[in-house]
Amino acid sequence: MGLARRKGLHFYQRKKRLNSQLIKDIFEMLIGTVVAVFLAVAIIFFAGMRTSVIGNSMEPALSNGQEILINRFIYMLSSPKRGDVIVFLPHGNQNSHYYVKRVVGLPGETVQIKEGRVYIDGVLLDEEDLYDTMSDAGIAENEIELSTDEYFVLGDNRNSSEDSRSGNIGAVSRNNIIGKAWFHMASDEERMGLVE
Repeated sequence: MGLARRKGLHFYQRKKRLNSQLIKDIFEMLIGTVVAVFLAVAIIFFAGMRTSVIGNSMEPALSNGQEILINRFIYMLSSPKRGDVIVFLPHGNQNSHYYVKRVVGLPGETVQIKEGRVYIDGVLLDEEDLYDTMSDAGIAENEIELSTDEYFVLGDNRNSSEDSRSGNIGAVSRNNIIGKAWFHMASDEERMGLVE
């Protein structure tokens, strides 16, 4: 009888040890899942917001309807640089669609468009003839002095772009920049093999 009791007790202790290990494993798995979900949400929030390009103002780099991912984290660590393609809301208007444009003028600089070309602080900006000569200088016909948190932006398709030359957009405040266009999805033409 004493032997049977010892065997039963031994079995009970072994079963209890097995259950505590199982509980520990389940707890670790739950913690791992929570951490993974948190990281996924953080990555999507900071670096994975999506939007679509509206219009042909960024052609040939980006085409109408093409989806892009927005890196919202990068400008928490650094400032936009000349040549960056940014996503912003003009004047912070929440009812507007996201605008996608290229940074040309930086805070503290003076921007002017003369004879269809961009001048920064009176010096012609070397853009290696990547863009068409602008037929309309808009409000940049006169010098525009950017404040310490303003950027001057243009579309790559300069003669078909509503950008900082337009009075209803003007210089873009840092507070209204959503993030940097980080990665673009293949356009319909690229998916169909029409563009190499």
